[in-house]
Amino acid sequence: MPESSPAPEDPAPSPADADRLRALRRFETLLAASQQVVWKQNLDGELSLLSLTPDDLGGRPWRHESRQAWIEFVHPKDRARLDSEMEAAKSGGSPFTAVVRVREADSPDVYRHVRISAAPVLDGDTVLEWVGTTRDAEEEWRVRTRDRLLARMAQAPTARDLSEAFSVTSAAVVPELFDALAVFLLRPPGDSAFPSRHAGRYTTAGGRTSVTAPGVPPPPPLPEGFELGPLARQALDEGRTRLLTFPEGRPPGDLVSGLSGTWLERAGATSLALIPVVVDGEPVALASAATCRGNPPPSSADLALLEEVLERMSGPLRRTIEHQSVRATALALQRSLLIPPPTVTGGEVAASYRPASSTAEIGGDWYDALGLSDGALALTIGDIAGHDLVAATAMSQLHGMLRGIIFDRAAGQRPGESLSRLDTVAQGLEIAPLVTAVHVVLRRKPSGHWSAVLSNAGHPPPLLIPATAPARYLSTPGGADPPLCVAPGLARTDWSLDLAPGDTLLLYTDGLVEVPGEDIADGLDRLARHMDRASLRALPLAAVIDDLLSRLENQSDDVAIIGFRGS
Repeated sequence: MPESSPAPEDPAPSPADADRLRALRRFETLLAASQQVVWKQNLDGELSLLSLTPDDLGGRPWRHESRQAWIEFVHPKDRARLDSEMEAAKSGGSPFTAVVRVREADSPDVYRHVRISAAPVLDGDTVLEWVGTTRDAEEEWRVRTRDRLLARMAQAPTARDLSEAFSVTSAAVVPELFDALAVFLLRPPGDSAFPSRHAGRYTTAGGRTSVTAPGVPPPPPLPEGFELGPLARQALDEGRTRLLTFPEGRPPGDLVSGLSGTWLERAGATSLALIPVVVDGEPVALASAATCRGNPPPSSADLALLEEVLERMSGPLRRTIEHQSVRATALALQRSLLIPPPTVTGGEVAASYRPASSTAEIGGDWYDALGLSDGALALTIGDIAGHDLVAATAMSQLHGMLRGIIFDRAAGQRPGESLSRLDTVAQGLEIAPLVTAVHVVLRRKPSGHWSAVLSNAGHPPPLLIPATAPARYLSTPGGADPPLCVAPGLARTDWSLDLAPGDTLLLYTDGLVEVPGEDIADGLDRLARHMDRASLRALPLAAVIDDLLSRLENQSDDVAIIGFRGS
């Protein structure tokens, strides 16, 4: 048999072809070793994998088996941003990078963060297709989001009260993690600083802070004594997060309160997460986070971040609660001493006190009106340096001491003498570092006028509003004496004036006229001009004082006022 001819050998590749083949193999090896998916997408939205991660199997091009656009697998909150990034890249012919949430194949409500880096393949100005890479970014997102949220919450330690602290928290997580966050403050029992349950029920302290994403309706106002729903009570009793998922706008009515259920329907909510806020083992609030407008429920990572944010709040919250408790004690002590003034024949006395808007600024101001044994009337206004429980305690001591000093020698002691005796005792016992005060003794004359003897220890000047003349400040001849507790053994000055029927004498603390960053002289001038209004002069004295206090907004200091008007 004739021998068969050998098969022809493939020609050896040229050096250029060998270089190209080697480069292709390098690229394929690099793709196979890469911890990311490399893909291409045609203009119809069909995706093909050019490489697979080690966890992937099959090695074949992948495409959606349905006609559903691949963008629908991206989280609803991320679609508009991804579309915008792609359009910008298409217009500029440049790459883009975005971290988005993509739905897991086997869990329609579970999303995972991935980083997409892609660029359009151009022929001139025409886009032929897209090429890109996708890699897991869940941990990267968690770390960056956590750092960003905690940075936003840097203001929480300086919050003046719980509502402000929780407002900072709510603004940090909406709309990034949730579409709405409401924090319900729980009502503490009696004088306790911490809330607790009452017969298995929790009520709000008339307080709720809330933040909603654009397009989500705000929650309705809470009625007085609003009670949390069954699932919320369960979360508080168990001290753990409860997540409730449900079809859009259809929350289970047997697990939430009627008010909450109505709002969840209106907001198109799909989930409700209830997280107890615990400080020192006691629940102080309940955070209620919702996904709305058909958005999918939060992932476990979303919930874990919110729980961490709230847990990080425990330190600032503890300080805020303790501060509020001290403030409440100081305020209770102060108000227990600021009793209503006595009824005076031939005159009218009115007084009022308003604590500052800030939790810190309270405790140092006081007023007093005391009827003396000889028929005279003693009025005092004072201000102690400091705004805390220490100042309130010192105020209570000085208040009692001055009352005893005044009453002990009612007939023969002038106001300057009374303040000198108080000064000696206060310095000897080191009660306060600095005290300002005005002390006045009024006696009615047979004519119906009142004689007034005054002494001023470094306090803002009293304001006299005559019945038939402009208001004017009463300045001590030669200048006001120094405050108490700064000049041992000082002989203090008195001066006198006559009050006609209808004349008003107004004593006040500096919080009424001081505005941060403004000269106090401007505040004094503003007060005098306001008191010259005819409509105000016609009011009863108590209404005049209410009017003055009603004009204060976001006051940085507490205010005490006491006034006298002859009749």
